[in-house]
Amino acid sequence: MKSKREAAEQPEQAHSGRAPFSQDPHAVREPKENNLEMAIGHEVRAYRKKLGITVTDLAAATGISLGMLSKIENGNISPSLTTLQSLSRALGVPLTAFFRRYEEPRNAVFVKAGQGIELERRGTRAGHQYNLLGHIDNNTSGVIVEPYLITLTADSDTFPTFQHEGMEFLYMLEGVVVYRHGDQLFQMEPGDSLFFDADAPHGPEQLVKLPSKYLSIITYPQRSSKG
Repeated sequence: MKSKREAAEQPEQAHSGRAPFSQDPHAVREPKENNLEMAIGHEVRAYRKKLGITVTDLAAATGISLGMLSKIENGNISPSLTTLQSLSRALGVPLTAFFRRYEEPRNAVFVKAGQGIELERRGTRAGHQYNLLGHIDNNTSGVIVEPYLITLTADSDTFPTFQHEGMEFLYMLEGVVVYRHGDQLFQMEPGDSLFFDADAPHGPEQLVKLPSKYLSIITYPQRSSKG
């Protein structure tokens, strides 16, 4: 028998049609290796054991000596590309699988209050002040993120015609602005947020209470460095 609470919650969940978030924000990722040879060796051993074969079996399948395989699995030697290709074919995994545990350096950008980089964008001519709060190029996520602190004052004009690729997230910090996205208007007050497809025309339609400040976080796909 279901409790009254369960019976009451079930229709609401069914009506919303929203699945619960599956990502665990507290999950600890599998530890990485700081040493490339150790990372490769760990993966070779793991894939070999997953197939249930011995070092001798792998040596016979690849033509690599037992001594060499032992050194590779223990991280004592840096295998050549030809050797890795042989192991890749024998183990039935892509070549890139051997580098999965290798920990490459990750960048971080720290900006003290009031020290963001002031730069020009399309709205600058309308009196909008942009402070870039950080930027990491060529990151591992495949996504570029540009966080801005935008300030509007009595010298600012409305400018509801921004249009660019990617997604944008706004979070209102100070003041009141009526913000347009496409044919919709949103009155944004401190604590309000707006998340939207930035390909539609958007921007502040009415400056209700000044000065106004809000965070604008723009994301878009990272361009390949290969021309």
